[in-house]
Amino acid sequence: MSTSIKTFQLHNKGTKTLSRYPFIERLLRTNSFVPITIFLVLAAFLMVWGFMYTQVTWWVQSALFLFGLLLFSLAEYLLHRYLFHMITNTKLKEKIQYGVHGVHHEYPKDIGRLAMPPIVSVLIVSLLFLFFKNTIGEYTFGFLPGFITGYSLYLTVHHIVHAYQPPKNIFKALWINHGIHHYKDHERAFGVSSPLWDYVFRTTPRKSKSHL
Repeated sequence: MSTSIKTFQLHNKGTKTLSRYPFIERLLRTNSFVPITIFLVLAAFLMVWGFMYTQVTWWVQSALFLFGLLLFSLAEYLLHRYLFHMITNTKLKEKIQYGVHGVHHEYPKDIGRLAMPPIVSVLIVSLLFLFFKNTIGEYTFGFLPGFITGYSLYLTVHHIVHAYQPPKNIFKALWINHGIHHYKDHERAFGVSSPLWDYVFRTTPRKSKSHL
């Protein structure tokens, strides 16, 4: 299934206003480290609560945490590929896709748009908590912390690959992959925090002499 990102005139400086109302515009922007801090603290709180007040053993909680991390990496890939790069065959879809992700492709260095606004992500996590608490019960206190820690790791990687120069070590591959996604091929390298699912679903970047 093909994906779609409208071809924009790419800007490595500046920003674009999404709302004519300054208050709403401020809500649509955030420093990535605000949600990162919120979700790491929340993950720690849920884990401690699970260890202290549930009957689930520590090793099961730990295994659920690792499973949550893995499952988030899959969710990251699928959301990026099929939601953020949805086929924009209607004006409504085009508007939604641009506001959610297209503006980031047009202004990739705008660090105020590298993460969902905290109010949106907290709402989503709250709904996830209610859903899992009512489906898997006490196991939520192991699984959900892993899932939102995965989200925090994703936000961290996404921020540093856009804000800093690539390091001279094995992590350079993350910079290269995401650079290819933005500047070379929008339909490959959907994994940001890990290339795992690009290998599984065969969307790794095509080999070339020069990646960027």
